[in-house]
Amino acid sequence: MIDIPAFRTLLIAAIASALSFSPAHAAEDFDLSPQQPGRLHAARNDAAIAAIPRGFKFVTPGKFTIAVSPGGPPLATYATDAKTVVGADPDYAYAIADSLGLTLEIVPVAWIDWPLGLTSGKYDAVISNVGVTEQRKEKFDFSTYRQGLHGIFVKSDGPIASIKEPKDAAGLRIVVGAGTNQERILVKWSQENVAAGLKPIELQYYDDEATSLLALQSGRADVIVQPHAQLVFIAARDKNIKRVGTLSAGWPDRSDVAITTRKGSGLADALTVATNGLIKDGTYAKILDHWHLSEEALPASETNPPGLPKY
Repeated sequence: MIDIPAFRTLLIAAIASALSFSPAHAAEDFDLSPQQPGRLHAARNDAAIAAIPRGFKFVTPGKFTIAVSPGGPPLATYATDAKTVVGADPDYAYAIADSLGLTLEIVPVAWIDWPLGLTSGKYDAVISNVGVTEQRKEKFDFSTYRQGLHGIFVKSDGPIASIKEPKDAAGLRIVVGAGTNQERILVKWSQENVAAGLKPIELQYYDDEATSLLALQSGRADVIVQPHAQLVFIAARDKNIKRVGTLSAGWPDRSDVAITTRKGSGLADALTVATNGLIKDGTYAKILDHWHLSEEALPASETNPPGLPKY
């Protein structure tokens, strides 16, 4: 039988841990201060500047204005002053602005608002974990800067050591978000396992992150799969889950995250040149390592690569 009082106490603790990003509860491995003393700066990239189309007008002269959705650490969140946006995406944006010889201007936006704001000219670009899809390519241009990954995490003291392919997940109970891309992929994994005579995957759905984490810690689930960066931060904060694999958002193909610009503006090629400059001189790798996201590194940036198909 379930010990109801003990379960309730554990649930309350898990919810408090999962929902709090205050200085007292933030992961010690991540600096969420507004000052960001560890932020890296990049050298001016004359090739990238030369690739900006003649006549292109930035929203504000001398500034690179970008939209970021502060959805949570380590990608982008509000700092401990509750107003400064910090994280991996802002740091990367600063490096791009440095490369272009511009000052960065960050506009915090709700995720749902970035497409309209970009097309209406409120900012020059969006740097906010936007994945490349064929549908989005009809309206926007892209310059890739990270792999789109889902994390596969388990209890730190659990027996599972590695999950790299469908057969590794056969018979496991996996927490996943309903209607997500990772759910779509795991359904395919389960179908492949059944066709190969293996056990299906049992998918579990919960209303919030805290309950999902509780299910993992209490032994009611074996694995949690959600965006990689989110789980990296949770692992550093809670210190009771570990990564045993990653899953491309475009499985079986690679899926990339990209700087998003207005279709036909011509800015994408310059941003691709700037990113490749950061990759070449090592600044790019240092930024990702600073935010514990080295697994998401790309070998090179591309303009408008193949994206996720329309499902």
